[in-house]
Amino acid sequence: MLDLLRKRRSVRRFMERPVEAEKVDQLIEALLRSPSSKGRNPWEFIVVTDPDQRAQLAAAKPRGGTFVAESPLAIVICADPDQCDVWIEDCSIAAIILQLTALDLGLGSCWSQIRLRSHADGDSATDYLSKVLGLPDHYEVEAIIGIGYPVKEKVGHGKESLPYHKIHRERF
Repeated sequence: MLDLLRKRRSVRRFMERPVEAEKVDQLIEALLRSPSSKGRNPWEFIVVTDPDQRAQLAAAKPRGGTFVAESPLAIVICADPDQCDVWIEDCSIAAIILQLTALDLGLGSCWSQIRLRSHADGDSATDYLSKVLGLPDHYEVEAIIGIGYPVKEKVGHGKESLPYHKIHRERF
């Protein structure tokens, strides 16, 4: 696991190569194995491969999500907040498990934050995506993860660049 973390980088440029069905199935399995508070599984996942649909996802917010249109695979992570008071944490755990599994499969990925972001028209990005994706009214979107084969490999961050000053022992 530590080797994966050492290699992990956000990837925003992808080859025009689809992700194989077997790998998509493995990503889905990883998502469904994600832990959640009290086993409530408030999350839901929408797997998107259609280029037009990915372009609509990328338009959810004015900045920081355009790479989603170019990724051959996008996975929307959303939840029913009524199922669990820590749905945000549960969705975030699922997202990082997804990203690490993608890396383990030779894929790159990047997170596009949706919760608390605005669409270009001033509505929330979640409201926009709710219409695009047909989500139930009370569902919230945490993030969209763009996934694909990286155009170029990035080297992981060196150990010397880690913010060790953020580590405290026994007390702050």
